[in-house]
Amino acid sequence: MTSDPPARRRQRGPRPVPAPATAGSDAEYGDILAVLGQQLGEQVAQVADPRGRRRLKGVHLEYAADPRSVHDMAGGSGYSLASNWFTQLLAQLAVANSITKSQLCVFLFVAGGQVPGTGITQYTQQEITDGLNKIAAQKGGKMITRSTVNRAVQALCGYNWVEKAGNGRIQINVRLWFQGNSTAQQEVLAEIAEKHGNDPESFPYALGPEGAHQEQLDLDFGVEVPAPGRRRTG
Repeated sequence: MTSDPPARRRQRGPRPVPAPATAGSDAEYGDILAVLGQQLGEQVAQVADPRGRRRLKGVHLEYAADPRSVHDMAGGSGYSLASNWFTQLLAQLAVANSITKSQLCVFLFVAGGQVPGTGITQYTQQEITDGLNKIAAQKGGKMITRSTVNRAVQALCGYNWVEKAGNGRIQINVRLWFQGNSTAQQEVLAEIAEKHGNDPESFPYALGPEGAHQEQLDLDFGVEVPAPGRRRTG
């Protein structure tokens, strides 16, 4: 009868240091790097492939309007910015007969024909006359004369709504009506102010009767309003 061999005692102390790497172990190390690289490549491919991504549910996307989009305005002449106060004032003056039809028509025509960013119209008074008569000439209606246009321009200059700029050009009061952005308007205002010696009471700031400001503007420009007749009912 034989006895069991004695149990091996656990060797105490530090574990033996492996032998220096050989050519064979370098090859194994390279194989490990190749496997790791392959696995990493598969993970990157899964991220790049949208089919491997998770789908988000219940997500709503909102798109802000493009600030560069343009207004949808009729015609091919663009659009201008007008003072709301002045726009209403024109209507009030027309109803009160405190501005003539020719003055109103001349101002609106030249204000709509500005060179963008300048507040300048290139129309001569004859071109204004021809432009205003375009539809009337087609229909054989009553037309405005050049002398009437000249008087209207003189009156508008007196109101500081427009100013003669030489060589047949007309400068619009760009605080009332302007085609262009705010930067261009400020540049035009600075040029006008310098031209007039930075006088706050001169064009384009003093509007209407001499010495009157926007808040004090009287609707009556010296034109007598006829007494109202009998009111119509219904």
